[in-house]
Amino acid sequence: MMKRLQRRLCKTHSYYRAIGLGILMIALFSGCAGTKGTLSEGTLQGSLSVESTDVMSRKTASASAESGQKESDPADAGLENAEEKSAKGQAENALSESEEEAAGAGTEYRIVMVGDVLLHTPVEESCRKPDGSYDYDSLFIHTKDEISAADLALVNQEVIIGGSELGISGYPCFNADFSLCDTLVRTGFNVICHATNHAMDKGRAGLVSCAQHWKEQYPQVTILGIHDTPDTATSCGADPVIIDLPELRIAVLNYTYGTNGIALPKDMPYAVDLLNEEQVAADLCRAEELADFTIVCPHWGTEYRLIPDASQEKWVQVFQENGADLVLGTHPHVIEPVEWVTDPENGHEMLVYYSLGNFVNWTSGTGEGVANRMVGGMAEITIAKNEAGKAEISDYGVRPLVSHVTAGLGGVTTYFLEDYSKELEAANEITLQDPDFSLEYCINLCDSVWGELWRKSMPLE
Repeated sequence: MMKRLQRRLCKTHSYYRAIGLGILMIALFSGCAGTKGTLSEGTLQGSLSVESTDVMSRKTASASAESGQKESDPADAGLENAEEKSAKGQAENALSESEEEAAGAGTEYRIVMVGDVLLHTPVEESCRKPDGSYDYDSLFIHTKDEISAADLALVNQEVIIGGSELGISGYPCFNADFSLCDTLVRTGFNVICHATNHAMDKGRAGLVSCAQHWKEQYPQVTILGIHDTPDTATSCGADPVIIDLPELRIAVLNYTYGTNGIALPKDMPYAVDLLNEEQVAADLCRAEELADFTIVCPHWGTEYRLIPDASQEKWVQVFQENGADLVLGTHPHVIEPVEWVTDPENGHEMLVYYSLGNFVNWTSGTGEGVANRMVGGMAEITIAKNEAGKAEISDYGVRPLVSHVTAGLGGVTTYFLEDYSKELEAANEITLQDPDFSLEYCINLCDSVWGELWRKSMPLE
């Protein structure tokens, strides 16, 4: 808390220092400008308001009021005119900057995120073409339009993308073909979260291969959570990733609770971003300094649990105390609630999606509860700057997703729940593993976990 206070005091001091210098310059030239400034948490904005731009008339009135008025010297008049033009120009520039800030206020940005791209062996097989190459487009064909329409589209890439040379594999040590990168980019994702418990499934080779492929083939895509070199890791002094949108800077952080007991390479302790309280707090404090809005994507919680556990509640407190605005959680492989959390000390609000569940999967599990793993969610958040220049969430929701699995090439895909039908339900082969699965089951699960939230944006006919 003290770090946050010190940071805000520092930012406030710099702000008023800059505003003070601006006021002083205008006052020296014209003596007629009034200032207005607004300070909001997380974002500092200043605007100059000129009560009257008729600088000449005010200077004339002021001069005539002086006793012992003297006839003006032509040289003095020329100097005064230059000063007046300079002051007027500065006032116009200040007004222009203020207008630009006003233009930024109200501009909305849509952010979406989907949960775990969990490529069990039958999912991989459904994407393997007769020639042995892989094409993952079928997984996203029914959701691509909505994803690509977002200003920022995030995905939890559960499995490492180490390439075919390391062997394509499913549970328990996953590895996907490089062509998955092509599909993710074509689908519209521009932020890939790689900090998961499977990040080290193929060891150092898998992680390095994945990170380097992204850098070489898609440098425009933001990759979070893994590092093949120390220069991108906050644990080695790098700044958090900042994504620049028009009029808005967003910090995005991605961490995992662990890597399934697989140790990080001794010479690469920075390879995966782990949930370390001291590091997370430092990263968030720095993000608050650099960005207008901060998102945290934690890989956390307990698998197959429909409600948050104690560790998630602990981390929520850490995130909130250090200024995070939005939390988009993954790992439990089932959906969990969405809620607002408010800091009782300062009133800061943070929106938390505890778990978005699986985007796609075909678990080998059987029996009760397997149907829960077939339902995921796409978080939908709208961010805008208010009149004070502070970035805030203006709207939010969640759209349910259903993993649809059938044997054969292209047989695994994902639908929005509103597009799912009784015919698709009957064809979904997950019913052979859990007879409870049905369209009605999926609807009831969404009702029990998300209440009315999911229905507001996608009413069923």
